[in-house]
Amino acid sequence: MARRQFLKTVGAGMLAGAGVEFVGAPSAVAQTATSYPSVPKTPRLFSGCCAYTYRHEFENGSLTLETFIEKAVELRLDGVDMTVYYMKSTAPGYIENLRYLGYKHGVPFSGAGCGASMVQADAAKRADVLTQIKKWVDVTDRLGAPHLRVFAGKQPAGTTLAQATTWVVDTMKSACDYSGKKGITLGLEDHVGVSQSADVCLEIMHRVNSPYAGINIDISHFAPSPTQDSYAQIAACVPFASHTHIRNTFDDGSLIDMDRVWKMFADAGYKGYMSYEGEELNKAGVPSQIAQIQQLCKKYSSV
Repeated sequence: MARRQFLKTVGAGMLAGAGVEFVGAPSAVAQTATSYPSVPKTPRLFSGCCAYTYRHEFENGSLTLETFIEKAVELRLDGVDMTVYYMKSTAPGYIENLRYLGYKHGVPFSGAGCGASMVQADAAKRADVLTQIKKWVDVTDRLGAPHLRVFAGKQPAGTTLAQATTWVVDTMKSACDYSGKKGITLGLEDHVGVSQSADVCLEIMHRVNSPYAGINIDISHFAPSPTQDSYAQIAACVPFASHTHIRNTFDDGSLIDMDRVWKMFADAGYKGYMSYEGEELNKAGVPSQIAQIQQLCKKYSSV
């Protein structure tokens, strides 16, 4: 049985009992398997878009988060991911105004995303990252959004993957303790670096062992291994998916079979947003990939 499936099947507690160690922690401190409430496997798939898609327009000042909300209406999106990089401030009134505009335009916020990297060799830096994540949890709460995307980061030179994984686990565990009190889920993105492997993402989920921990699955980023292609890694992480990012190519430039991916999420009973995070197209009408997302959500969803 592949290590990925083994982790999903038996959980960390049974591994500890068998004397097996995780990459990042000895069996003596391994956590028990994460328990999630039983929910019907009826899929509910919604179209979305990340603000990061329009990063060039945000950077040149031709788009703001206020006008991004209006664009969501134009694109007929079910919701948007409010990337925090483009917030003008976190001062009282500004965040609340974004929340108000979202409500008035009928545009839910599927979540927010911050750039804090949890892989830090220095304990003081890890403490600072935790402080940053808590800050953005508070902002997410003020937005009225249910989800905050976070990053593991790149493994520092001179460290082991086991060390890096443990740093992510420790920081995310504390962050989830904080976010859970506000009902906000933290989604670890499978981004370039430590979390680009499904094995590591699943290990982190089992060791954090919180209902407020999930995986923000970017379908383009999983690095293929000799035993697991990108599709297998996506499928392995879908049960822990808290949000998604959608592109139509893998990092190597090869095309993604989007229908195959949607079927994976539908078969798993995923309920959430399939959010485009690509490149803006300065053309009239709906960008072709958003139209494809909307078509596939209609095909595979119960709504």
